[in-house]
Amino acid sequence: MSIYHLDPENLSIEVDAARAAAAPFAQEYQSGQPYNHICIDNFLPEEVLRHVQADLQSLQESAEGDSFERAQENLKTQYNPDRLPRYSRELFHALNSRPFLLFLEEMTGIKGLIPDPYYFGAGIHRVRNGGHLDIHADFNLHKQMSVERRLNVLIYLNDDWREEWGGSFEIWENDMSAKVKGYVPIFNRMCCFSTGSNTFHGNPEKVNHPNGEPRQSIALYYYTATWDPSRKSHSTVFKPRPGSQDQEDRRSRRHAMLENWLPPAVYRKVYHRLTRLGF
Repeated sequence: MSIYHLDPENLSIEVDAARAAAAPFAQEYQSGQPYNHICIDNFLPEEVLRHVQADLQSLQESAEGDSFERAQENLKTQYNPDRLPRYSRELFHALNSRPFLLFLEEMTGIKGLIPDPYYFGAGIHRVRNGGHLDIHADFNLHKQMSVERRLNVLIYLNDDWREEWGGSFEIWENDMSAKVKGYVPIFNRMCCFSTGSNTFHGNPEKVNHPNGEPRQSIALYYYTATWDPSRKSHSTVFKPRPGSQDQEDRRSRRHAMLENWLPPAVYRKVYHRLTRLGF
């Protein structure tokens, strides 16, 4: 039995049912440490995610995604929902709709959640064998909408995944002193967590599936209209794990320094030029 009872055919759910589904998880989420979070198994009807898995087979060759290949984020590709087949695209719309927002508000206690119609950074995330995503805190400002990032939702699509195959979702202390928890990215596990400038998380252990299958997940982000222009926005902040071989993110540090020193119009020109050159 699933937790969030979307109709597999039309991907709809009644508002009252969505709220009721969230209520049993509110206390656990809102007491999560070192920051509010929860992982829930058997989250969606299995049939829904089987449809998505079938859709993803067509992405092997045909779809174009945004790829990342650097020390902090390697062999990862993300597909905006606009590039997905119809069923998966409509699932993203359902997870940006009012019933799911009310589910999240009931569970997290965060009111006035705003979905992202641009799906900036969201969509299907695929990490190939040898790939990883280092521990980080996410960007805090959606610049197109001037809203504050508040929540991440991840739903995993990996059948019978084992911890030794890497790719587990890790939660770290706010000061990066230690790993607090790790969650294997098993099929139909939903992880939701609050985001801030020190909510460090990631999947830093390299994917190592014996049959070469990628780690795949649904990723969505949610916002509130609480951004204060006096605050300092930042992009993704990567942090090396103590005692590991993780590398410092010198590129982001360099961009942050330039943004502080240069007038905005000049910085934008320099940023795009450096990005094209891979700096």
